[in-house]
Amino acid sequence: MAGCQTAQQQPPADGKATAASDKLAEEAQGVAEASLGKQSEILAQGDLALNGREQLLVVNRISSAEPASKTKANSSPVFVTRAAVLEKNGGKWSQILLCDEHLKNSNGYLGGSPKSRVTGWQLKFIKDAKQGLEMSFTPANKLGAENTNAGESAEEKQLTFTVLWNKNLKRYQSFDKSHERYLGEVPALEAPESILK
Repeated sequence: MAGCQTAQQQPPADGKATAASDKLAEEAQGVAEASLGKQSEILAQGDLALNGREQLLVVNRISSAEPASKTKANSSPVFVTRAAVLEKNGGKWSQILLCDEHLKNSNGYLGGSPKSRVTGWQLKFIKDAKQGLEMSFTPANKLGAENTNAGESAEEKQLTFTVLWNKNLKRYQSFDKSHERYLGEVPALEAPESILK
């Protein structure tokens, strides 16, 4: 009679995988909200820098446009007031890149960043399997400007700032216009001088 019984079916292991996935999603959303507030949105997640660590690309959108898909390799432009890259290292999350009024990492302001404050950015990002996350930030107030003011500095004439993971220095840095070298950080931006008469 034992040979006639049908084998008991084991419950699928998907229940455990789904629970773990839900827990990771909750953790990621909690970290995003702790960094940029309740309106934060995660655009990309995973080993974004190809350094073996979990990272999140988190933004605060300017408009209430439809959220971007995390699965797309190439994103359409997203208009943001703030963006951050968060990294999990040793069980703790830290902010390793911040884009608010300026672009900065833990070592200072990214090379080539505009000295004037920016109130909004157009962000484009690409998740490349060989290179990792590439982000392009364009000041929203510069979009559509065909001619730059002759009095602007060379840094302000450069409209788009490309940011990539520097594997040698283990941090996100801006890339020069020719895409040949990383630009170093500056500890402080120069304050505009006022002329008194």
